[in-house]
Amino acid sequence: MDCQSAFIYSEDLLQYQFHAEHPFDQIRVLLTKELLESMNLLNQTDIVKPRTASESDLLLFHDKEYIEAVKKASSGKLTEFDSIEFGLGTEDTPIFPNMHDAASLLVGGTLTAIDTVLEGKSNHVLHLGGGLHHGFKRKAAGFCIYNDAAVAIKYIRKHYNLRVLYVDTDAHHGDGVQWAFYDDPNVCTFSIHETGRYLFPGTGNSNERGIKDGHGYSFNIPLDAFTQDESYLTVYETAFNEIANFFQPDIIVTQNGADSHFYDPLTHLSASMKIYEEIPRLAHKLAHTYCDGKWIALGGGGYDIWRVVPRAWAQVWSVMKTNQPQIGSLSKKWLKKWQKETNVTLPSTWHDHEEQFPVIPRKLDINEKNDRTLQHTLKYIQNKS
Repeated sequence: MDCQSAFIYSEDLLQYQFHAEHPFDQIRVLLTKELLESMNLLNQTDIVKPRTASESDLLLFHDKEYIEAVKKASSGKLTEFDSIEFGLGTEDTPIFPNMHDAASLLVGGTLTAIDTVLEGKSNHVLHLGGGLHHGFKRKAAGFCIYNDAAVAIKYIRKHYNLRVLYVDTDAHHGDGVQWAFYDDPNVCTFSIHETGRYLFPGTGNSNERGIKDGHGYSFNIPLDAFTQDESYLTVYETAFNEIANFFQPDIIVTQNGADSHFYDPLTHLSASMKIYEEIPRLAHKLAHTYCDGKWIALGGGGYDIWRVVPRAWAQVWSVMKTNQPQIGSLSKKWLKKWQKETNVTLPSTWHDHEEQFPVIPRKLDINEKNDRTLQHTLKYIQNKS
């Protein structure tokens, strides 16, 4: 496939930063960009600067009262009472100076990605600053102030009138995007995530199917804790193929959270780098099968920012750019520069070594449970056919 791809980036994207100890650290985006550059996979001609989302853009999804609250919080003028109402100032989503501008730029980056694809400038676009899928219409949640994917899908529906398939592979359920389109038959959401039994946000059960005209267009596969590569990929590939064939999308938007890895400190899945080779490869294939290649990929979660996220996110770009994931060794130049900045030992290869994989005593039981969940989730499609 001869694909044109673009990479959304500006140093200003790094300003979305709560505080030094917060797990959501946008240095991940810089680490990924520099890894790609050092591997000669990314150059200046690939990079497109993001625009800042306007208030009218944000109003496609968010309430004006909420946007005004974020603006007040940005300058220290939001009361404690109002902070609680709007989900701001919490441990997960603390207030920081100029947060409205920083969050608006992340949304604008996703809108820039949309226009770049739908104006025919590129087949695929990667915006790693986006993917803030927990934001609600009038409330912040889970590190997310504005929900860039929800705003962007509303933007696609309004300005391009296309059917959108949203695929979320973050370990946390893509709740904000799901609820935004729960009654919309022109937007199909598919989230594969760790079960909410022990993990935020606690939603994403397989019986969450949509309501009214949108019933049957919401798909969830909650995986059991400690799921490893084989089961994860079987579920992901089977479901994505069937859902895409059922929905026949005009464009695919993927959220590429990198927190299902066994190193991630906030989740309980046990996948390796293998899934991050296959996740974008299937998205790329299905975008060409159904959408003439129209694919926007976003970032998302991922809290082992040194050992996991740069490799996982770089693989998305590699598939976009070369149609293949990377193998072999990482750049020595990149390793030398960044090893000095962290107290963990950086991996030297794109893949993980098998001796690093955790031993899971219940592996067979977990696999069987995930397969039952898959069959239950896809039953609606099978009954329709």
